[in-house]
Amino acid sequence: MRTLLTLDYYGLALAAALGVLIFILGTGNGGYYLAVLVIFLLLSSLVTNFGKKVKKRRGVYESRRTWKNVAANGLMPLIVVVLSAVGIIRGPAALVVYAAVVAGITADKFASEIGTLGPRPVMMLTLKRVKVGTSGGVTLYGLTASFIGAMVIALTAFNAGGAFAVAVVVISGWIGGVADSALGYFEEKGYGNKYTSNFGCACAAFCVALLFLILL
Repeated sequence: MRTLLTLDYYGLALAAALGVLIFILGTGNGGYYLAVLVIFLLLSSLVTNFGKKVKKRRGVYESRRTWKNVAANGLMPLIVVVLSAVGIIRGPAALVVYAAVVAGITADKFASEIGTLGPRPVMMLTLKRVKVGTSGGVTLYGLTASFIGAMVIALTAFNAGGAFAVAVVVISGWIGGVADSALGYFEEKGYGNKYTSNFGCACAAFCVALLFLILL
């Protein structure tokens, strides 16, 4: 129930629509795809409410997510499912790439929600100290949390190819989370916003995972 409360009505409606599309287009793997996405939603709610009092005191607590958040995070998983449905990405590779994308948005979520509980962050690309909540700011808490978030999602890819799949998903997801922080620097310069950075995070995880599978 708490998971539902992190989305407003429009966000919940779009999340439900994306879930239905992913399940249907995923054919035989629809259940797997949907389960991984649900795990992300559950984890998202958990970390959003973790340390709520501290976040409120620091002015960085967000109790509601809108359809824009859902679109930014859910579009790339849907794209992967469509690519799989038309045969561009096939077999276990599709499961691994999908999990990597979800691991990326999960890593970003962990980094942003838990990272704000740490000491004063530094800007990813300049290493200058910035205020808590500044886009592109990172802390050791956040970087560690993002790795843990990617690892949790990676475990869902275990049946898609064993230890190799888990490693690809963890690395790709974590790099995706780091990419989001790097894009945050440009947000502060007036280029893009948190939604484009979220989408960029998912795209980075997708590209890294695909590169691993092609090369290895």
